[in-house]
Amino acid sequence: MILVISLCKEKLHELEFVKPIEDILKNNFIRKHYLELTEDDFNKCDKIIICGTSLKDNKFLDDIEKFDWIKSIDKPLFGICAGFQLIGLIHGGKLKKHLEIGYFFENFDKSFLGLDGKQEVYHLHNNYVDFCEHFDLFSDGEIVQAIKHNNKQIYGTLFHPEVRNKKMILNFINL
Repeated sequence: MILVISLCKEKLHELEFVKPIEDILKNNFIRKHYLELTEDDFNKCDKIIICGTSLKDNKFLDDIEKFDWIKSIDKPLFGICAGFQLIGLIHGGKLKKHLEIGYFFENFDKSFLGLDGKQEVYHLHNNYVDFCEHFDLFSDGEIVQAIKHNNKQIYGTLFHPEVRNKKMILNFINL
């Protein structure tokens, strides 16, 4: 079972940021909003995906203490955009401002969930995180776009694989 976590303050935003993930997964998932998570949700799942949210929706940053579980989770975790930012912040990274919208080419100097070399990805973010030493970085641009924890199966992308790189999500599920 895959736990799909919504960070969206507005239900309507879930159609853009959560539903595409669910469409890729097809079944075998449960969706929960981060404010409704229970310990039982974590016990039932095998893997976790934290979805992104809209540019103006940063409410989740006010509730950062609700994500302390990220440090101790022992299940594979994939954070997308806002989820990526949470992973970085919980592990001591620093939040920075930088708006990027649209298709960009990123160079993956080593394989990351099936992406290698120069790849077109979709950016939709106004924040990013300077990561700390606990993570391998998988893109060589000025802003880190993909990470994996050194010792755990924690992955993240600042870009949105549900738009352009859907196979990455399936690759994560098939780890």
